[in-house]
Amino acid sequence: MIGISKLYCGTVEPSDPLRYGRESGKLPSHLLQFSKDKKPVVVWNVGQRCNLRCIHCYSHSKDREYGGELSTEEGISLIDDLADFGAPVILFSGGEPLMRKDIFQLARHAAEKGMRAVISTNGTLITGEVAKILKSIGLSYVGVSLDGMMETNDRFRGVEGAFNAAITGIRNCEEAGVKVGLRFTLNKRNAHDVPGIFKLLEEENIPRVCFYHLVYAGRGSRLVKEDLSHEETRRVVDLIIDKTKELYNRGISKEVLTVDNHADGVYLYLRVLREDPKRAEDVLELLKMNEGNSSGNGIGCVSWDGSVHADQFWRHHSFGNVRERLFSEIWADTSNELMAKLKDKKPHVKGRCARCKWLGICGGNFRVRAEAVTGDLWSPDPACYLTDAEIGIE
Repeated sequence: MIGISKLYCGTVEPSDPLRYGRESGKLPSHLLQFSKDKKPVVVWNVGQRCNLRCIHCYSHSKDREYGGELSTEEGISLIDDLADFGAPVILFSGGEPLMRKDIFQLARHAAEKGMRAVISTNGTLITGEVAKILKSIGLSYVGVSLDGMMETNDRFRGVEGAFNAAITGIRNCEEAGVKVGLRFTLNKRNAHDVPGIFKLLEEENIPRVCFYHLVYAGRGSRLVKEDLSHEETRRVVDLIIDKTKELYNRGISKEVLTVDNHADGVYLYLRVLREDPKRAEDVLELLKMNEGNSSGNGIGCVSWDGSVHADQFWRHHSFGNVRERLFSEIWADTSNELMAKLKDKKPHVKGRCARCKWLGICGGNFRVRAEAVTGDLWSPDPACYLTDAEIGIE
């Protein structure tokens, strides 16, 4: 996760996370990526059912009943363990998490245990009443997935009217006083809508947006050819930076992040180095704190059936099941070779990744993308768009 507004516009300085000792339990949410203990943010896919049919869905979700999901009691036990373990955030995802009948009970319990409870949703089911409930249970944040403006989004979502329903859900959250933001997955079919998303942020007074790079998992694995080329990625990242700064210069503060491609951090640093060398020193220090990709370390996933994964995309590798062992035990068990290697990827990456001078701030980028394309999870991430000159291997 690369904070474009934090780094490029200077809304966060290196002294900010240092003030809290960089401990995840003490850091405010906007500084969590700079923690030094890397207690995992845990994505819990509470159910697989979804009312939409998104073509890039990593979970293959459909609108039907699924079996084998963790019960309410098992979910409460999981939350208790995560809270005791010090996991700072639990992100309820799906499928569509709001289709799970006990989701409010589970989210309330997480908040009462002192965790930041977040929901990742398509937004279409957030009525005014649902928004009031989300506020009452102490939810920290609602991330609503939009993958373009109306026509583009509805085509991606597979349901006509999904865009308007999501906008209604966002407005309901805002009216209830729930912090809400956007999630946008970049690809060839929707990159042209990025300016429209920035306009939407301003028009609807939405405080936050995360631009996700495409990960080749689930139904998204069929979209490898739909991923942006390296040159297209560079252009869209520049556009995101430019639009963020444009808003900032007009006194409009928005939190803008890119996710799932840590080449963005290096790319942004190199741009700042050309434009403002003094600011670049602070950007580099913050990127070193961030440490790049954190799958299997600072982020983890619990699937519908209790399986534990390195992140929400890596479902073909499981480290165990919370029905058999506590998440905290599974996560700390480095007798598992893959888990041990993910805790420190640097000695294991190959090719240009191993020779890259920015490995310490990129963390080897996304291993699941490398595995999907090459069959070798330690090969270079094919979505890294930095040139050999930029990474110092000419």
